[in-house]
Amino acid sequence: MTESDDIRYKKIRHAAWVGIIVNIALAVVKGVFGFLANSRALIADAAHSAADVVTSFAVLIGIRAAELPPDEDHPYGHGKAESITAIIVSVLLFMVGLEIAVSTIQDMTGDTEAPGVVAFYVILASIIVKEFLFRYKVRLGKRYNSDAMVTDAWHHRSDAISSLAALVGVGASLLGSYFDVGWLLYGDLIAGVFVAGLVMLMAWRLGKEAIHNALDHVLHDEDTKDMKNKVLGVEGVLGIDEFHARQHGHYVIIDIKIVVDPEISVRKGHDIATDVKHLLLEEERVRNVLVHVNPYQDDV
Repeated sequence: MTESDDIRYKKIRHAAWVGIIVNIALAVVKGVFGFLANSRALIADAAHSAADVVTSFAVLIGIRAAELPPDEDHPYGHGKAESITAIIVSVLLFMVGLEIAVSTIQDMTGDTEAPGVVAFYVILASIIVKEFLFRYKVRLGKRYNSDAMVTDAWHHRSDAISSLAALVGVGASLLGSYFDVGWLLYGDLIAGVFVAGLVMLMAWRLGKEAIHNALDHVLHDEDTKDMKNKVLGVEGVLGIDEFHARQHGHYVIIDIKIVVDPEISVRKGHDIATDVKHLLLEEERVRNVLVHVNPYQDDV
């Protein structure tokens, strides 16, 4: 592990632990006050926070695995561990949302009553905390190009959104109780179903993105234009036949075919390829480069 990789891992690990500790605290507080205040929306929100504890642990494990050095079985490193972790996290999140939806819909078949007002204030405090965590982690994830950390950040945003829905639902129930409006009393349960829908939708979007990143997709031309121009500036390079920059977790692996004078020696061609490789490895996100040398052919 290089010094920059070590710093990256420590920063992301710290952020993951912050999320774990905060989520444990929120899950306990929401769960306790959810039961005391008899709020289905707050109890569902507590389950969401508890699930985030599990997903944060999964992110931490995935990030650590991604930083393992290349070995005989994984010559390109373990960068995809982060994307795989993000997929697992998304599946877990979807399952939690489904469970919340089913249990809450079942509760809507009977009589209901407004939750305690304390539920309203607990949810409001939760929204503020989760939004702060989202902004903190998404900024860190983008800075260090970590799919898993960005995914974990969006869990905090989804939790904040679900808490907002819960806040509206609890507020409606309280108003229904105060003004004696029967249908408003179901606001708490309706919010629970809405929270579940948001959780499942977020899980679907994040899982789709993680799968895309795990399938060896190459960077678009506009993302590799500068690297190609640098290669063309290397002495002895007459052109580029092929350039594929594959996303491999938080880093990139490049396969490139350069064109050289067919009359030069094998040694000279090797030296040119070495210069190209070293130049591309200067890019912060590039971890490995495979250079193939093609002879120039005049088709005219």
